[in-house]
Amino acid sequence: MNKKNILITGASRGIGKATALLFAKKGYHVFLNCRTSVAELEDVKKIIENKYQSTCTIVTGDVGNPDDVTQIFRTIYQSCDCLDILVNNAGISHIGLMMDMSNDEWERIIQTNLSSVFYCSRAAVPAMISRKSGKIINISSMWGTSGASCEVAYSASKSGMNGFTRALAKELAPSNIQVNAIACGVIDTIMNQQLSAEEKRSLEEEIPAGRYGTVEEIADMIWNVANAPAYMTGQVIGIDGGIL
Repeated sequence: MNKKNILITGASRGIGKATALLFAKKGYHVFLNCRTSVAELEDVKKIIENKYQSTCTIVTGDVGNPDDVTQIFRTIYQSCDCLDILVNNAGISHIGLMMDMSNDEWERIIQTNLSSVFYCSRAAVPAMISRKSGKIINISSMWGTSGASCEVAYSASKSGMNGFTRALAKELAPSNIQVNAIACGVIDTIMNQQLSAEEKRSLEEEIPAGRYGTVEEIADMIWNVANAPAYMTGQVIGIDGGIL
């Protein structure tokens, strides 16, 4: 039986890494993407091959750059005819006052967090339509729903992702392709290491569950969405410890 194929952007650490390991364990061929953390991505590849005796392919590149995405998918389609699952996970944050943001900082957030979702989805969809099968899962944030002070660009990018998800789901539903988003709460990742100890404690106290989420919990949620009934599409599913 041919293996199923999944592309995970931003797979070198955090949610992307945990998701890559889970799907590899489940028997998927995993296409691993990152922009700069190639050594860390190589480590993920070693774990997949040595611990799970599974297969994977590294496809480096900036998914916020359409030329890089073209090359990434050229490599993917040399190995398989179609992705079964696309996980748009690549993302960066920026904390600071909106009025202090430079044009370059704004554009980098939007390109990495939102434009990448468009570029990768555009590249993946034609083959999915031809096969009338496929899943696109976008990793969003609760801040895309409620907005976060001093994270205007990040919140805007995730809100845009939510709208993109709902609209594309309607467009692709006749082709039996499901598009959903997972709106993560505060997850214990490197992205949150920039917070001070006091800020971390304060934020933790606001979470009804009393703790940060784990990357493994998000990976489990991605697995569940990937295996949900086909009738579930266009949803933005929160996993935030009850904070919203």
